[in-house]
Amino acid sequence: MVRALLITLAASGVCALLSCWLVLIGWSLMGEAVSHAVLPGVVLAYLVGVPFAIGAVVFGGLAVVLIGTVRRTTRLKEDAAIGIVFTTLFAGGLVLVSVTPSEVDLFHIIFGNLLGVSRADLAQVLILGAIVVIVLLALRRDLTLVAFDSTHAHAIGLSPRLLNAVLLGLLALTAVVALQAVGVVLVVAMLITPGATAYLLTDSFSRMLLIAPGISMLCGLAGIYASYYLDTSSGAMVVLAQGLAFGAVYLLSPSHGVIMRRLAARRRRRALAG
Repeated sequence: MVRALLITLAASGVCALLSCWLVLIGWSLMGEAVSHAVLPGVVLAYLVGVPFAIGAVVFGGLAVVLIGTVRRTTRLKEDAAIGIVFTTLFAGGLVLVSVTPSEVDLFHIIFGNLLGVSRADLAQVLILGAIVVIVLLALRRDLTLVAFDSTHAHAIGLSPRLLNAVLLGLLALTAVVALQAVGVVLVVAMLITPGATAYLLTDSFSRMLLIAPGISMLCGLAGIYASYYLDTSSGAMVVLAQGLAFGAVYLLSPSHGVIMRRLAARRRRRALAG
């Protein structure tokens, strides 16, 4: 239980931090594509006996290259290219899982296995998570500038293409971090929902970098304890808690919540009428 809590907190914090840039750049679909496309890489890494992260980064990069190639060489738009590539790679991963004899239940990669986390799994998650956080914080200003205005970033000597490649590499590593917590199927929720929730709560990106991990980790704790007492899937409960938090913020956020904006508009109409 302690290892499950630690891995949930680590995965929640790392995913939430990265999600701020994904939401800001508009890479929600790309996040879904990469997080699903790493599945065959993870299975192949298991087969050849190398760390899962290596296979995930290779196939995450392969997915991005294939999406770019399909988009450039056909009349299809980006969303169609993303849909075709990630579903094909994900299906390939499912086939590999189904035909791979293993002492480890590889289906845990798909649905997560928080209660079966070993010390080695925890160490891997903590190391990869620390790498992602350190790189994100070290490149925080450059990544943020590229997210807001890539043309200006290029004009002052930065390479938006290189920084985007770094972000995609971190996305693949983060997908590995979250695999143990919620699995490939639900990892995209942890990569998008915290950033989207924080985006509705503040207009400051610096505050967003604090709010998103804070909310995500609280939801992780709530989800783990709820799954324990309700005897339900732990990964699904973590994602459900994040979804409920987003729903509450969507309705009640002081500046961007639907209900609060309608109440403010009603007060303005009454003031004008009075």
